[in-house]
Amino acid sequence: MKLEVRDLSKSFGGNEVLHGISFSVESGNALGLLGRNGAGKTTTIRILMNIFKGNAGSVLLDGKPFDPAKHQIGYMPEERGLYPKKTVSEQLIYLGMLRGLSAKKAKENMKKWLAKMEVSEYENRKLETLSKGNQQKVQLAQTLITDPKIIILDEPFSGLDPVNSQILKDVISEQIQQGKLVIFSSHQMSYVEEFCQQIAILNHGDVVLSGELKEIKREFGRDRLVVSSLEETPEELAHRLRDTFADLLEVEKVQKDRLIIRKKASDAKLKILERLVEQDVDLEFFGMYEPSLNDIFVEKAGDEA
Repeated sequence: MKLEVRDLSKSFGGNEVLHGISFSVESGNALGLLGRNGAGKTTTIRILMNIFKGNAGSVLLDGKPFDPAKHQIGYMPEERGLYPKKTVSEQLIYLGMLRGLSAKKAKENMKKWLAKMEVSEYENRKLETLSKGNQQKVQLAQTLITDPKIIILDEPFSGLDPVNSQILKDVISEQIQQGKLVIFSSHQMSYVEEFCQQIAILNHGDVVLSGELKEIKREFGRDRLVVSSLEETPEELAHRLRDTFADLLEVEKVQKDRLIIRKKASDAKLKILERLVEQDVDLEFFGMYEPSLNDIFVEKAGDEA
């Protein structure tokens, strides 16, 4: 399956919150839908789920208009939606049946997913008596109870400890390996890097960057180098480089104990290294820049406008 968002726009009153955004994701892959608060992520997801309509543009599945009602979709909203005063089992069975399962199958799937989430012991407990982490695992169990082929996860790791995070990571990875189509929205970039082959970064209602994460990282690091010294602080090294290497490079930023520099020519790397050696700079590291997704996100969506 291939899910495509094409030129999607949405306004509330006179405020346009999506400005013709486009992205796509296929089965067996996960798309990281990223953006700061208010960027348009949740609006996009709600249009995908047909909670409300876009003003223009389209959502297609395998080239045809996408109707969520005709497909099993596992949706885990950021605002969790289970019933705190109902037992775990009765509401999971109810929600499974509401989405088309028989009572027998809903009960069977409920037990399977609670076991996978390691919360079987709470089956007959009211949800409100569980810890936040265990409530989150129950929420993911209901998301997957119908074995959906399309899975949309909005901040699934929010507030989880490392042990519970690992359980959810294992389950989500398994779903991707089984060929599910996953849209994953999170502010926690390490999880996005772990799961997602593709990303789409929203900023003020526009897609400012999208594509294969590996290729995006390669492109962002293409003309940049990392330099650090054993003797000089990053600030001292930056001063040296600005004074004597202005023809070859531009100092972009200090990042912890190292400098990120941009080459001014494709053959500048060797020349920079030769000059540093000539000047007896005691190098700790000199090499290609490999940006994290967090670096890329800050560069593309870090403005305050």
